[in-house]
Parts: sequence; C-alpha cells; structure tokens
Amino acid sequence: MSGRHDEEMVAVSDTQVTWLTQEAYDRLKHELDELIENRPVIAAKINASREEGDLRENGGYHAAREEQGQQEARIRHLQELLRSAKVGEAPKNDGVAEPGKVLTVRYEGDDEDEKFLLATREEGAEGELDVYSPESPLGKALLGAKEGESREYELPNGSTQKVTLVKAVPYSG
Repeated sequence: MSGRHDEEMVAVSDTQVTWLTQEAYDRLKHELDELIENRPVIAAKINASREEGDLRENGGYHAAREEQGQQEARIRHLQELLRSAKVGEAPKNDGVAEPGKVLTVRYEGDDEDEKFLLATREEGAEGELDVYSPESPLGKALLGAKEGESREYELPNGSTQKVTLVKAVPYSG
C-alpha cells in the first residue's frame, strides 16, 4: 500500500465526528454500495447450501452464513461511519494539540521525546505511529495544549504524570 492510501484513510474523531478526505469517503461509499449489491449473491449461496441437506454437517451453509454475518456487520459499520462523517481537510498547522495532529511530547523525568497521532482510525489505515485516542487520559490532558505547554494526567496506578507538548503538526501520512 502506498503512503497516499494511508493518508486518505485517517479518520479523526472530534467527539463523535469522523473526518475523512473526499477520496476516503468515496472509497468507503463504493465499498458499501458493492456490499449491498452483493447481498442477493450471499443469500443465493445460503439457499443453495441449505438445499444440500443436513445443516449440522453442511460446511458450505455455515461458511455462507458466517460470510453474511460479517458482511452485514461491515455494512452497518460503514453506514454509521459515512452518516456521521465530515468530509474535509485535516486540522490547520497552528501548534495546538487536537485530533488529526502528530504530537511530540516529553514526559517529566524522560530525556527522550515520544511521537504519536492523536486520533481514532478507520481500520485499514496502518502506519509507523502509535495512535492515542482523544478520549484516552493522555489525549484528554493534551487536547487544546499549545507547543511548550505542560499538562498533567492520571496514570492507571493512580499517580500523576506531567507531560510537555513539544510539537503539534497535522498528520500527513
């Protein structure tokens, strides 16, 4: 897969809003249309397998039912995603931590910086970067921070971690 494909697939969640590039929206809409068109094919497969006799020992029937279930789940997922998606460009390059940005941070007591993408992703987008949700403790702490600003958040063990936003730039794939 090319880097361009990954870039188009970034779905940035800003509370329940998913941002998609026009290309990603069009590709997902096309996939949804194909899945819906394919429904009769799956139904025919199930019917053909059912007529082969005993359903308990009918691997073809069970495989077709499984495929139908997976397709219906994907159809529902895509319908929901596309219904709530906003098509547009990623956030602007203003040095503020927000969904769709690659954040470089330094944890208090560390001398190494860490980089990650603050976002949720539509599956299929793979990248080198770790992804932290804006809903995670770290994501919530950093939302709205400006470069050079320090914030604190609670760790799972109950202690507090101080983190400084070193850099925030729009994700570019």
